[in-house]
Amino acid sequence: MAARACPKVCHCTDRSGVVVQCTSRNLESVPTNLPEDTVVLLLSSNRIRRITQEAFTDLHRLRELDLSHNAIESVEVGAFQGISENLRILDLSNNHLSGLPKDTFAKLHARIRLSHNPWHCECSLQEVLRELRLDPETVNEVSCSTAVQEEYVGQSVIQVLDSGINFCNFHHKTTDVAMFVAMFGWFSMVTAYIIYYIKHNQEDARRHMEYLKSLPSSAHIAKDCDTASSAL
Repeated sequence: MAARACPKVCHCTDRSGVVVQCTSRNLESVPTNLPEDTVVLLLSSNRIRRITQEAFTDLHRLRELDLSHNAIESVEVGAFQGISENLRILDLSNNHLSGLPKDTFAKLHARIRLSHNPWHCECSLQEVLRELRLDPETVNEVSCSTAVQEEYVGQSVIQVLDSGINFCNFHHKTTDVAMFVAMFGWFSMVTAYIIYYIKHNQEDARRHMEYLKSLPSSAHIAKDCDTASSAL
């Protein structure tokens, strides 16, 4: 099978493995049909917004992947499938990421840069970071742009977690409050129905009593019958 040619939009050099240079090419997606012996893939400073599943699946020799300074908002689970064993550096800094699926980096051993993204600090992000080998030079630049608690906005995610904060506790508390509110709403509806049912029955009973009171008494009816018999 013939080796894949270098994509026209990129520049390729061969230095004990192909280095594919696609920096600042106004790309909106990862190029397809990249050379299978690519070792370094540079895709920084483009307009890529999404990394799809198996975007690099054939690049088994890939060791360095630079996706920094794009507009990446989402990374699908399985996006790095096929390159997890050999990849050593993954740069996702300076993008638009606020969160990631839990298994985004499954089996990935690379040193990862996630700095300068608008991260939302909550339970799922904590679970993602727990599995990663973050780049030590930029680890403190992974900051909370928003958070489940306002006090953590602007702080380093790792420093917050190292202080003993557990975002998943906030998640559970929020869930508990939501369940309490739902149960209280259900209880209120049942109570309101019972009160309505009682009042409705009381009103029916009152009308029934008034109806009975409006009927002629049996003594009065007997007297009228006696009067009619005497007249005859």
